[in-house]
Amino acid sequence: MQLGVCYYPEQWPRTMWADDAQRMVELGITHVRIAEFAWSRMEPRAGEFAWQWLDEAVEALANAGLKLVLGTPTASPPKWLVDAYPDVLPVRHDGTRWNFGSRRHYDISSNTYRRECVRIVAAMAQRYGRHPSIVAWQTDNELGCHDTVPSYSDAALKRFHAWLRQRYETVDALNDAWGNVFWSMEYPSFDAIGLPNLTPTDANPSHLLDFRRFMSDEVASFHREQIDVLREHAPNADLLHNFMGFFTTFDHYRFAADNAIDVAAWDSYPIARTETIALPDEQKARFARTGHPDVSAFDHDRYRGVGAGRFWVMEQQAGPVNWASWNPVPAQGMVRLWAYEAFAHGAELVSYFRWRQCPYAQEQMHSGLNLPNSELSPGGLEVRQAAREIANSTALSTLAAPARSAVALVFDYETQWMFEIQRHGKSFDYQTLAFDYYASLRELGLDVDIVSSRADLSAYRLVVVPSLAVIDDALVAQISRSTAQWVFGPRSGSKTSTFAIPGNLPPGALQRVLPIQVLEVETLRPTLTPALAIDDMQGSALHWREHVRANGETRVAARFDDAWPALLMHGNVRYVAGWLSHELHRTVLRQAARDARLDTQLLVDGLRIRRRGGLTFAFNFSAQPVQVPAPAKATFVLGEPRLKSGDVCVWQDA
Repeated sequence: MQLGVCYYPEQWPRTMWADDAQRMVELGITHVRIAEFAWSRMEPRAGEFAWQWLDEAVEALANAGLKLVLGTPTASPPKWLVDAYPDVLPVRHDGTRWNFGSRRHYDISSNTYRRECVRIVAAMAQRYGRHPSIVAWQTDNELGCHDTVPSYSDAALKRFHAWLRQRYETVDALNDAWGNVFWSMEYPSFDAIGLPNLTPTDANPSHLLDFRRFMSDEVASFHREQIDVLREHAPNADLLHNFMGFFTTFDHYRFAADNAIDVAAWDSYPIARTETIALPDEQKARFARTGHPDVSAFDHDRYRGVGAGRFWVMEQQAGPVNWASWNPVPAQGMVRLWAYEAFAHGAELVSYFRWRQCPYAQEQMHSGLNLPNSELSPGGLEVRQAAREIANSTALSTLAAPARSAVALVFDYETQWMFEIQRHGKSFDYQTLAFDYYASLRELGLDVDIVSSRADLSAYRLVVVPSLAVIDDALVAQISRSTAQWVFGPRSGSKTSTFAIPGNLPPGALQRVLPIQVLEVETLRPTLTPALAIDDMQGSALHWREHVRANGETRVAARFDDAWPALLMHGNVRYVAGWLSHELHRTVLRQAARDARLDTQLLVDGLRIRRRGGLTFAFNFSAQPVQVPAPAKATFVLGEPRLKSGDVCVWQDA
């Protein structure tokens, strides 16, 4: 449980660096990330490196005893590079180029830019790769942010052609897989294929899906080129990238595969993320100053899975930010609470953005641990409190890694892409559906691992699949061998890998363990709400509903008010034939948890718990005090059984 901070020495006078470093140590900071936006200072002109300032900054921080995370500066190419190679600028969906003057102004498919990135990373790694205080390297910054992936450039088109040739080998195979006989879309050669933009109406969904797959692979290969250099010159450092919350532009599991990262890091901004995702306005209002109780936890658990158990928070909100539609000040206690929340979910490091609020440029309205005058901000004071509490508690400072949970939630990036391409109804969003299932599990007091559909699921007692567009034979084989309870949500098995409806109807291969067929689907405008009840819980379908036929020995456990099946069961597998209201999702999952012999407890509104290393953490996101469900003889290592708003407590069971 270590605390870090993001620092930009190039933005402050040299005379401040040593004092800043000492104050960081006094605050309880152990790690500092630097340099990820400093290319113009490292190389002010092509081939002319200026390392002295960075040498001095590294030494000032290292001399104070701080550990460093060095960022590669490729998220912000300098003006001289853009002027020399204007084709490195990315191309938007509408065919226009992005301009210089911000960040992320590069085309990820540009061979020229990739060459320049490898060059600057190699120069950095050769100089600093074996520095004893540099314990980790971060590639780039928030890959894909600001809608800069995908890019619709000539370079992307050429690399897309090569990707398609490798995937399909012949253009006839591609035409068949894409169904190009439809609307006379057949191609005579790979070189005749264009990018799926600027079409009068919808582009071919298979074309769009393969372009999404290609661009996801481009992000991974761009990162990998830097990683290969860093592995050679910085063999003892952890390598990572800082992902973003609720971000699905590329497949994070594929990105992290094959030793591409040592740690999955991500940037946590709970209040801003609550404001930007598809939550009901009532929830956005209720949690405007705390963030939704599950919004950061969702990505803590997701990135712990991406990182094979290791994850850091590289940027943690420390006060009001600048990029949401509204940016309120966090409620008192929340900056401290968010740190403990990350640690409870398994984080090794929580690093705050940023050390000092910058008084100029685009992020001057974004807070830090210090005000612009170097006085500790309210968030900085809470970080100091958390650091002292951790240092003074053996139970907290020596916390073991979290154990595997009994519950797995399967999250799949290609499912998000497929359902974005064909939403069928404007209010259907796969990630929002997955989040609703996740929040339901958390309200029942359950710990959750978020995993890939390709993961080994044999050790779990309950596996929840909010939806999975393509269900393959390998997953069906896992289900056939499993003694766990399985819950599948709507649209599962609704597509093949080439984006077609399965010949035996959805849910495709899942029919071998759940004999049902989906005959029709409908998306529901707000005035269409087919009603149902499960275990005396009344509710309705929202957004999406299916007309399902039960075959064989499949049991219909609940029906909509028009008699169509709503919940179907066969053996240890359940299927939910619609997007149900939240309380019904929670009821279905509580039934499944009971059958999996898991204890559940419906937590009071706004309270969440998480277990790690023999400790139970409790967090109060509500506006009112709450009583935590600790055993009578529990020993509290932090806080008390009655939690005020924005507070946290930790106990050991007797």
